[in-house]
Amino acid sequence: MASGDTFAASDSPRQRQKERAQQPQVQQPVTQPAAAPEPAPQEPAPETQPAEKPVIAVPERPAAVVVDSRAASGVLGREVRSATNEKMGRIVDMLVDQSGQVRAAIIDFGGFLGVGSRKIAVDWKALRFSPAQERNRVLLEMTREQVRGAPEYQEGKPIFVLSAAAGSEPVHVTTGTSGR
Repeated sequence: MASGDTFAASDSPRQRQKERAQQPQVQQPVTQPAAAPEPAPQEPAPETQPAEKPVIAVPERPAAVVVDSRAASGVLGREVRSATNEKMGRIVDMLVDQSGQVRAAIIDFGGFLGVGSRKIAVDWKALRFSPAQERNRVLLEMTREQVRGAPEYQEGKPIFVLSAAAGSEPVHVTTGTSGR
């Protein structure tokens, strides 16, 4: 029986291996349901495939628009004349509202070489820019008398914009300064 014991001892690991090989087959149905939740995180993978399609990025609108020096220099310094061809002054600055639209031009009226002149904010809509052959001239749809009575523009103080239709109107500027 000793040899049988040896045989039984040597068969015993084989039997155990057979039992172990059979046990996973019996336990597979139990472990597969536990493995079933793993594919669930893989299910969102098809949802990410549509995200891989090219998405057109819409650029955000800036809070303020910066006028490049070439565009501004095309307007700044231009001579302003009345409808009767009177010399009124020169554009020295521009006011831009919060949406980035030019709201008014600051025109240096009257005086000689800066002496006796006044800066007046004039509604941008009251200005007419001349054709290319007279590109340095701007026509103001107001008379000298209308401009004389307008409040003077002073940086840091409330700004009044002279309008051709209704006289002057207050303009709310958050910084209290011009577009510089």
